[in-house]
Amino acid sequence: MAIKKLKNEAELLKEAIRIGVMYCEKRGVVKFEANDKQDDKIEYIYKLLVHDKQIQPLAKQDMDTPRMKHKLVL
Repeated sequence: MAIKKLKNEAELLKEAIRIGVMYCEKRGVVKFEANDKQDDKIEYIYKLLVHDKQIQPLAKQDMDTPRMKHKLVL
């Protein structure tokens, strides 16, 4: 199933990562470095939000980086 892109998804993703990094660091579970890959940050933020029951998890067969990005944007 194809993911329907949102109008300004790139900007929304950037903001979701910024907020997600703040959430993770305030939680005290991780300290991100400036040279950490974006995909690594996305995966960590996604998994922590699922663990904290802040978002619904994707189905196991749908768990890939593009879908995690889209889920964070939503």
